[in-house]
Amino acid sequence: MDHSSPASAASELAQESSSGYPGRRVVVGSAIGVFVGFGSLLVYTFGIFLKPLAEEFAWSRQSVSLAFGFAAIALAASSPILGLLLDRYGPRRVILPCLTVYGLAFASLSLLTPRLWHLYAVFFLLGMIGNGAAHLAYARTVSTWFVQRRGLALALILSGGAIGAMVLPPLAQALIHGFGWRGAYASLGGLVLILGWPAVFFLVRDKPESGRAHGVEVHGASVQQGLRSRAFWILVAVLFLASLCQNGVVTHLSALLTDRGVAAGGAAIAISTMGASSLIGRLAAGWLLDRFFAPRVGCGLLLCATLGTFLLSGVHSAGMGILAAGLIGAGMGGEADVTPYLLSRYFGLRSFSTLYGFTWTAYAFAGAIGPVLMGKAFDVTGSYTAFLLNLVVVAIVASGLMLLLPDYRKQEIPTQVEVLVARRAAVAD
Repeated sequence: MDHSSPASAASELAQESSSGYPGRRVVVGSAIGVFVGFGSLLVYTFGIFLKPLAEEFAWSRQSVSLAFGFAAIALAASSPILGLLLDRYGPRRVILPCLTVYGLAFASLSLLTPRLWHLYAVFFLLGMIGNGAAHLAYARTVSTWFVQRRGLALALILSGGAIGAMVLPPLAQALIHGFGWRGAYASLGGLVLILGWPAVFFLVRDKPESGRAHGVEVHGASVQQGLRSRAFWILVAVLFLASLCQNGVVTHLSALLTDRGVAAGGAAIAISTMGASSLIGRLAAGWLLDRFFAPRVGCGLLLCATLGTFLLSGVHSAGMGILAAGLIGAGMGGEADVTPYLLSRYFGLRSFSTLYGFTWTAYAFAGAIGPVLMGKAFDVTGSYTAFLLNLVVVAIVASGLMLLLPDYRKQEIPTQVEVLVARRAAVAD
């Protein structure tokens, strides 16, 4: 039997639809890891803890927001290094140590002292290892298992973050109400170790025939080729602008709504609604990415989030706040879901995590700026409105840049079917 024929390679691709396909277990484990990871637990609960910390220690909101900035700067610096390690050593050797440190560090916030440097130091550490416990760490692994359904597979692992955005803010609010903010930090840190660590240990791994360990080079561009590409830098610009808007809004959403008369419980529901709509939006984005030109899908999603930001600038009721949060959540896939998909299509998987890490540097650097600027805008003017309207303009520019991306279907990187044929030929030899 000729195992190197295109027909046998196509048959292997068809296995992705099988209910017993092992890649599905990898998706489940990755989704659980993302659920308790940096992009879910820390980002979506930060706003819940912002006011309790400011009131406890008499800190300004800008000062507390700066902690998120330190985490984002550390994330920006460490992401390319983590990406390189993931490309070289695979997921388990990177994710498990990062997840352990991340869970313990998050729990250690329960021991916070009145010194601001203590808060900043812990958040800096969380940022340093954060992307080792976020979707950057899982996207390449899942991409080795899926080709034709890659968009949906990536959307499913990111849905773990959407579920986290839906579940974790009200959980944090309930824990603060029942045990204080210190007990809430300790409980949520423990959740990382109890839930995330076993899921990664037992379920997450690269596809056996992928990577250098089996004598076959993973296909795609080198890091240098990726960094010289116009498409790469357009993606970087989109991520920077989108992150500036979305991280600023997400981290201050609870404070913004409660300032305008919405009860704390209603603000938590708005954040949860953002998570629920993000779940729906990401699943829809995954389905669309597998069927339509991805930059147009990304543009539409970013415009949806832009509309939500515009509505948020004038919100004065819980209902309007929930609607705005829902639109922002539905559009979040414009950068989070589309970026790894486009990187894999433009540049293949050879240096996927390293290139993804560089894009995260831009995303995280903007993520450090956005919340601090939002906090400063409030401290200076007593309102978020004017700054939110500026963010609307920035978001529109990001949406337009998506349409400048070239057609990845004309790239010279080999198709996955051709790669599977090459792998089978190498094994046969």
